[in-house]
Amino acid sequence: MNRNGLYAVIAILLIAVVGFAIYTYQQQTRPGIEVRVDEQGISIDGNG
Repeated sequence: MNRNGLYAVIAILLIAVVGFAIYTYQQQTRPGIEVRVDEQGISIDGNG
């Protein structure tokens, strides 16, 4: 494999890692609702 091919493989892997990091961050920070049912009744917590 020549240098251009190696650089292309490295660039593709880097783009994949950055894309996965952005996707994971968005999934962790998106608004959501938590509903709990226990002895004290029903409680709803939302962060959005």
